[in-house]
Amino acid sequence: MVIEYVATCLFGLESLLGEEIEGLGYKRTETMDGRISFIGDEHAVANCSINLRFAERLYIKVGEFYANTFDDLFEGTKALEWESWIGVEDEFPVRGHSIKSNLFSIPDCQKIIKKAVVSRLSSKYGVTWFNEKGIKYQIDFFIFKNRVTLMIDTSGTPLHKRGYRPKANDAPIRETLACALAKLSRPREDVLFWDPFCGSGTIATEATMLITNTPPGLNRAFAAQSFPQFSKAIWVNAREEARSKIITDSQFMAYASDIDPACVEIAKETAKHAGVYKNMKIFTQDALTIKTEGRRGTVVCNPPYGERLLTMKETEALYKKMGEHFKTLDRWQIYVMTSHEDFCKLYGRKADKVRKLYNGMIPCYFYQFFKNDKK
Repeated sequence: MVIEYVATCLFGLESLLGEEIEGLGYKRTETMDGRISFIGDEHAVANCSINLRFAERLYIKVGEFYANTFDDLFEGTKALEWESWIGVEDEFPVRGHSIKSNLFSIPDCQKIIKKAVVSRLSSKYGVTWFNEKGIKYQIDFFIFKNRVTLMIDTSGTPLHKRGYRPKANDAPIRETLACALAKLSRPREDVLFWDPFCGSGTIATEATMLITNTPPGLNRAFAAQSFPQFSKAIWVNAREEARSKIITDSQFMAYASDIDPACVEIAKETAKHAGVYKNMKIFTQDALTIKTEGRRGTVVCNPPYGERLLTMKETEALYKKMGEHFKTLDRWQIYVMTSHEDFCKLYGRKADKVRKLYNGMIPCYFYQFFKNDKK
């Protein structure tokens, strides 16, 4: 079975997501802001769901067409083979987004698409009413510049929810973004990885999962597991294969520290639930007191922005102190994500590289310092 899939991601993570899709052996067909389309077989739904680290959701693409009017939307939707997926007893709610398109009313688009799918299925099944008490096939639409993409969600709960974080602190970072920060910092077996503002421990946990090749979706369920189009064996085999590739003898070490003891306790639970606690050291410490102690290391952190934690004045004072103290970390590389556009000025040195990312809806910058300057 040849299926076209769509994997969505946070803005700025498209290249990372595309690379891992290709790494799983699938061919990209299109890349646009926040989404990658690719071709795969029926096994891809399980392989990607379990292994993709940077995807927010995975969809089956049912079809695409252009629609300038609601009549176009109705006819284009009705022409698609919904009966290949949705049974006569199944549930099929509709949700979606429209950007830069003639059809901008989301509620109206939902009603038209729902009506068209009902019309199509009525003609195929010979019924006029659907009780929708069976398997749930969540229909998602994405309309961009009048181009309509209709999809079925295979994830259910978003993929960034790995299931290992029992609770979070007051300003949690999304797991997919935390993994991206770790990936971009190039973690290595023989280099200490340290997040001194660890919060609930997500960045250090994701870095350890990355190095040990621990699959992000190994211990959670997905909507498509209930789809009869995919055999149970697909999911069993994908999990067994993913589990067999976990590196159990890694010497990698990640430190996760925070000045707040409550955060440290949450971080410990996070690491234990993720199965990577043995490769982590989690403890209470002020970030402005960390030392190299002769080790090679990389600092990766997401300090307060002055929005949910600390005031802006307190945050800016913190950034100045970070710059002063992190100069003492010999040749350690430093990676900092913040929404503050003047971070470098406050920190006291120019970043070697800056990458724009999004923490939820907050535009952020990932400041990367490759060579420490003690001057």
